Amino acid sequence: MAITAGMTTSFKIALLDAEMDFSADTSQVFKIALFTSSADLDTTTTAYSTTGESSGSGYTAGGATLTVSTNPTSSGTIAYLDFSDVTWSSVSLTARGALIYKADGVTDPSIVVLDFGTDIVRTGADFTVEMPPANAMNAIVRIN
Repeated sequence: MAITAGMTTSFKIALLDAEMDFSADTSQVFKIALFTSSADLDTTTTAYSTTGESSGSGYTAGGATLTVSTNPTSSGTIAYLDFSDVTWSSVSLTARGALIYKADGVTDPSIVVLDFGTDIVRTGADFTVEMPPANAMNAIVRIN
């Protein structure tokens, strides 16, 4: 099993089909779930699944709700958006990566896979996913 970072192909299709709205439709919920190295996540991942998801005290399956910090915008020919950092407080778990997805309660379509590069272990400590700077070169979701 492996985790390979990238924007998922199914997300790109969902954008073309107008199934994702990051600014106008405030009823849409976006989440981030943590995964162990036993997960198989990459750009072909189509939806959230509990297979390989991290578990432990202070963490709930499905992950945490994300807040859009930078609505879709552009710089030159690159469109981008970003989310606020997310923190799980006083958790005991191991995570190798994460999946950002739209929590629609039906298909839970994937958006982006994150690979932390190594297992991150927390025992009774905070676990924070820091989003990159919200700009055309670094934002978590960028389309050029």
